[in-house]
Amino acid sequence: MKTGKTIYLDHQATTPLDRQVLAEMAPYHGGSFGNPHSSDHSLGWESARDTEKAAAQVARLIGADPDEIIFTSGATETNNMALLGLGRKAAGGRRHRILVSAIEHKSVLAPARVLEKQYAFTVEQIPVDRQGCVELSALNDMLDEDVLAVSIMAVNNEIGTIQNIAKISDRIRCHGAVFHCDAAQAPIAIPIASLATHTDILSLSGHKMYGPMGIGAIFIARLLQDRIEPLIYGGGQQSGFRSGTLPVPLCVGMGVAAELLTGEGAGEKRRELRRRRDHFVRRLRGSGWQVSLVGPEGGARHPANASLCFHGFSAHEILGALQPRLAASTGSACTSGIPEPSHVLRAIGLNGEDSEATIRFSLGFGTTDEDIEQSVILIEEVLEKLSKSKSV
Repeated sequence: MKTGKTIYLDHQATTPLDRQVLAEMAPYHGGSFGNPHSSDHSLGWESARDTEKAAAQVARLIGADPDEIIFTSGATETNNMALLGLGRKAAGGRRHRILVSAIEHKSVLAPARVLEKQYAFTVEQIPVDRQGCVELSALNDMLDEDVLAVSIMAVNNEIGTIQNIAKISDRIRCHGAVFHCDAAQAPIAIPIASLATHTDILSLSGHKMYGPMGIGAIFIARLLQDRIEPLIYGGGQQSGFRSGTLPVPLCVGMGVAAELLTGEGAGEKRRELRRRRDHFVRRLRGSGWQVSLVGPEGGARHPANASLCFHGFSAHEILGALQPRLAASTGSACTSGIPEPSHVLRAIGLNGEDSEATIRFSLGFGTTDEDIEQSVILIEEVLEKLSKSKSV
């Protein structure tokens, strides 16, 4: 997909808003402006019905019921709500341990640290193998009756690893722990119609699935809802889980995006993503430069993800030289503007030099074969240029 003159290969950072989603949202920025919590007039009733429909659409996407869906501002808030909401209410109890995989998003790792520092929980990281898959034997050894919760993402945002959530769930539930799953990257990567049956709490993000920015959702299984403390208090909206006026246009947009991903065409789109991604990787591997794929091969990987290590180069220099012609992301995380090696790449065993040479390319439904060919040409040109500058 081209944005102006830029080929956009950073869809795991954010997807563009789908045109149909935008069209469905448009009326709610104009005539359909009622507050969904205004219960005394028809405009409020209409908006309430529309947000309820959106919740039902999101619920269908993951195999949940509408009353188990709470809208949030995005996956970061949702992940915080999951861990802090559960942990604060359980603080001081017998279950005082929380397990998180070593490759979780920072919006999971950070609230886990808060629970450790402020509420005396013990937080432990579950190791992963070189492909980023959770080591099930290690998880088995760590699970006990004192584990409150386990947080493992469905699909990794950097290297695209798809976890076996059903198998992981069986192990966690044998010990009575709560299973939280950050599924922000999952809707594009895999069919998730039964994901709610294997999890207790689940996080979603609108702008990772061709919906709008600023909206997310949390699934909380009905039997668990009395064990979650809200992060935001006020008027008691959304059954008291998250007070505040719901943003109707954003809710509608996320609902439509969810509906589009439950349709028959979603599977074919994923297959096309995988075909183009595989061609992109083959072309760069065969380009004459030392390029290797980081993370899993084949079906165990997000179909759009190509995390590639350009050995002997700096990822930041490559991406800088590609601007503004191609957009992608480094495999390094930046916090408060300070670059640091990616904890995900460290967890799978990459050394510092290879971590700094890794770039995440992520294709989208709108990426074309021409985009792939042009991207390969651009990257090869940049590698040639940087190689010559090093030898001068």
